Amino acid sequence: MEARQRSPRIQQAPEWGIEPVPPDQRRLGFLDQAVLWGNLGVSLLVLVAGALLVPALGLWPALGATVVGAVAGNALLGLAAVPAAATGVPAMVLYRAPLGVRGSLLPTACNVVQNLGWATFELFVIATAATAISERVFGVGGRPLWVLAFGALATAMAVAGPLTVLRRWLQRFAVWAVLASTAYLTWYALTRFDLGALAGQAGQGGLSFWAGVDLAIALPISWVPLVADYARFGRSAGATFWGTAVGYLLAQVWFFALGILFLLSIGQGDVIAALLAVPVGLLAMAVLVVDETDEVFANLYSAGVSLKNAAPGLPGRRVALALGAVATLLAVLVDDLARYENFLFLLGALFVPLFGVLAADWYVLARRRYDVAAMYRPDGPYRGVRWPAVLVWLLGFLVYNWINPGTVTAWVSLTEALFDGLLHLPFPLSARLPWLGASIPAFLVAFLAMLAVGRRSREETVA
Repeated sequence: MEARQRSPRIQQAPEWGIEPVPPDQRRLGFLDQAVLWGNLGVSLLVLVAGALLVPALGLWPALGATVVGAVAGNALLGLAAVPAAATGVPAMVLYRAPLGVRGSLLPTACNVVQNLGWATFELFVIATAATAISERVFGVGGRPLWVLAFGALATAMAVAGPLTVLRRWLQRFAVWAVLASTAYLTWYALTRFDLGALAGQAGQGGLSFWAGVDLAIALPISWVPLVADYARFGRSAGATFWGTAVGYLLAQVWFFALGILFLLSIGQGDVIAALLAVPVGLLAMAVLVVDETDEVFANLYSAGVSLKNAAPGLPGRRVALALGAVATLLAVLVDDLARYENFLFLLGALFVPLFGVLAADWYVLARRRYDVAAMYRPDGPYRGVRWPAVLVWLLGFLVYNWINPGTVTAWVSLTEALFDGLLHLPFPLSARLPWLGASIPAFLVAFLAMLAVGRRSREETVA
C-alpha cells in the first residue's frame, strides 16, 4: 500500500527543473541508487577503459590499479552525491555556493561539453559493437544506421526522465539481463583462460601503475559533475552515499577486470572482438549493447539540466532532443577511439579539483548547510563570481597537469613552457616521481587551498 502511494509523488518530482526537490518527493533509497549507478557502471566503455591498462601493465598491477582507483574515485563520487541528497539541488546549482551564480557558468559549460563527449563516445562504442553483431548475423554492418537507432532510443529515455527510466526500465528488466550476461562472460573468463599464464606475462611498459590508477579514478570522477542531478531524489544522505558509491564501484571493478582479462587473452587488438569470439558471446554482447543506452541517456539528461543552470527558462525536453541530435551526429562522424585515453585524463584534470572546491566548502566551511533559497535569488549572497574559489579550481587543474599533462602534443608543449620554461620546475613531475598519481594531489591541493581562502571569501561581498 505504501509503495502505491509513493509512485504518484515520485512522478510529480521536478525532473526537468533546477528548483529544489521537496523532501517528501526524495524517495530513492539505497537499492534504487545502487541499481541506477550499477547499471551506469555496466558499460562497454568501462570495458574498453579497463583494456587500456594492458598489456602496458601486467595482470596483477592492472587489477591493483583498478581497485585502488575505483575505491578512491567512487568514494569521491559518493561524497559528491551527499550535498544533493541533503538540499535537493542539482549539480551545477550546487556550484553556485562556492563559485557564485555567474562563477558556476564555467563548470556548467565544461559539464555540457564533457557530457556531449561521453554521449558521443558511448554511441560510437554501441554502434561499433552492434555493427560487429550485425555483420555476424546478417552479413551487413551499417554503423551509421546503428548510431541513429541507438541515438534515438537514448534521446527518448532522456526525454522521459531519470525516475521513469529507473523504475520502468532499469529495475524491471535491464538489471536482470545485464547480470545474467555479465555472469556468463565472467564464468567463461575464469574457466577457459589460463589465468596462471596471463598472470605470468610481464607488462610491456608505457603506463605506470599510478597513471593506471588515474585512469581508473577518471571513470567515476567523470560522473561527479552530474551525480547530484540524480542524488537530489535520494531519501537520505547515507543511503545516497552508499548506494551511489557501492553501485558504481562493483560494476566498474567487474568490467575493468573483464576488459583486462579478455584483452590479455588475445594479446592485443579489439576487446569487443574478443568478446564476440566467445560462444554465446553474441547474445551477451547484444544485451550489453542495449543496456549501454542508459549511459547515453544519463549524459544527455544531465547536459540539459546543466544548461538550465545558465538559462532556467529553457524547455528541458526540447533541449534533450537537440542534445541527442548533436551527440548522434558527432557519433556518426567519429571514426576511431585513439584519443579516448587522453579524453579521460582531461576529465580528471578538470573535475577532480572542482570537487575539491565543493567538498571543502560544503563539508567544512558551510558545515553541511547551504541557504538553498539564496542560491536562486539574483540579488542574494551567491550572486556574481567568487574569484578566490575559481582560482583555487585553476590551481588544482594546473597541479594535475604538472604531474600528468597527458599526451596531446599542443597541450603538453604549453604546460611545459609554463612549468619548465617559466617556473623552472621539473616537468612532468611524474617523470621524476613515477609513483605519484595526479588525481589525489590535485584534489588535496584544491581542498586545502579552498579551506585557506574560503573562510575569508565567504564573508566578503561576491564580486
